[in-house]
Formats: sequence, C-alpha cells, structure tokens
Amino acid sequence: MSTHSFTIDDQPVSFKDGQTIIQAALAAGIFIPHLCYHSEFKPHGSCRLCTVEINGRKMPACTTPAAAGQQVLNHTAELNGLRRILVQMLFIEGNHFCPSCEKSGNCRLQATGYWLQMLDTPFPHFFPRRELDASHPDVLLDRDRCIFCELCVHASRDVDHKNVFALSGRGIHTRLIVDSPSGKLGDSNLSATDKAMQVCPTGALLTRGEAFHTPIGKRLYDQQSIAESSFKTAAATFKEQAGE
Repeated sequence: MSTHSFTIDDQPVSFKDGQTIIQAALAAGIFIPHLCYHSEFKPHGSCRLCTVEINGRKMPACTTPAAAGQQVLNHTAELNGLRRILVQMLFIEGNHFCPSCEKSGNCRLQATGYWLQMLDTPFPHFFPRRELDASHPDVLLDRDRCIFCELCVHASRDVDHKNVFALSGRGIHTRLIVDSPSGKLGDSNLSATDKAMQVCPTGALLTRGEAFHTPIGKRLYDQQSIAESSFKTAAATFKEQAGE
C-alpha cells in the first residue's frame, strides 16, 4: 500500500491510500475535533465539527479523502470559533446540565466544549421536552441529551445487528426513535452490553444503576484530554483492522 503525504498546519502528515484526512491526522497524533465520527464506522459528516480548510476550501475531515500535496488548516482561530458555535448550538438545542448529569466527566460533548474553551452559550436555550424512556430494566434513554450524531444507529445496525435505533423527522422536529412494537426501549432487544450503548457521546443512553460510581478526578476526561482519548481509540481501531 502506497504512502503519501500532505500538510496540516504546515506539519507533514503521511497517509495510506484510502485514508481520510481525519484518519491520517489521528494516526499522526493531530486532533481534529469531532462528535459524529467514530473510527469503527463509515463516516457520514453530520455534525460538521471536523471541518477543516483544504487548499482554501472548508470541508469535513471525516469524509474527505487525503490526497498528496493538500494544504490543510485545522487549528486556526476562525475554525475553532466556528466549532465553538456548533457546540454551543448543540448545548442550547438540548438539555445538557453538566453538573447534575450522570455522564459528566465521561461526556464527549462536554469534553469537546472544554477543549474549545467554550465558556457560555450566547444563544437562547430551546429547553425542549422530549420523551424520557425508562421502560428498559437496564437502560435509560434521555432524548433531551441526544445530539443526533447517529452513532447508536450505526452501532446497532452494523455491530449489534439489531437496528434498535433510527432518526425520524427533520430539523427541529428530529427525534431518536426505537424499533419495537410500542416504540419503547423495554420492548426492544437492546442489551446494556451492546455496542450502541458504548458509543453515545452524551448522556442520552445510560446504563441504569451505575450513576456517579466513578468519583470526580477518576472519570475518563479527568484522566486524559479529549484529544488523548481520541488518539487511543483510533490507534486501537487501526491495530484491529491491521489484524495485529
């Protein structure tokens, strides 16, 4: 397999045929903020948080193939400002009360906000009232915390082979729905050990009975930054795909 190179913020980055910009960047230890991208699934570019500037044009790093000679800008004031606005909008479109959330310290949305130095949300909050589903004995679904990243949809379909989740509606009317006779999690074949439960970047999907078990200071993002965590996840996936 041929190896080529391009630059990210003037730093040379090697890549292999078929890799996207974000894959090459993570392999090189360069963090590009992202929420809907996961190294185990096919990228779909829905959150646009990974937008970079490629030869003067803004494009999503998760779906754009790496090409020799590309000049990519990633860590700039303009791009991080746009990313900060996107994260702020995700916060105001849902009900994300970090101090009281069971996922605090383990939440990718929260950790991304910290990384982008998000200090406030200058937009009016929507305060939606979406349905809370507590029908499952082992799982709680809090739709107010869902950011519609579709990771649970892909994981349930491609890894768990259950197709428990899907998105319905458009725009402000988008909702996470459950494939069961009643539309409730309790009537689905979801298990707390499913991959769909492991990839949710927020507190939308929670395993019941485990809230606040990990003390402050020992939670995932207390121990490492969002960038370090992303590098480890990507490295593990690359190793698995290489059959090592």
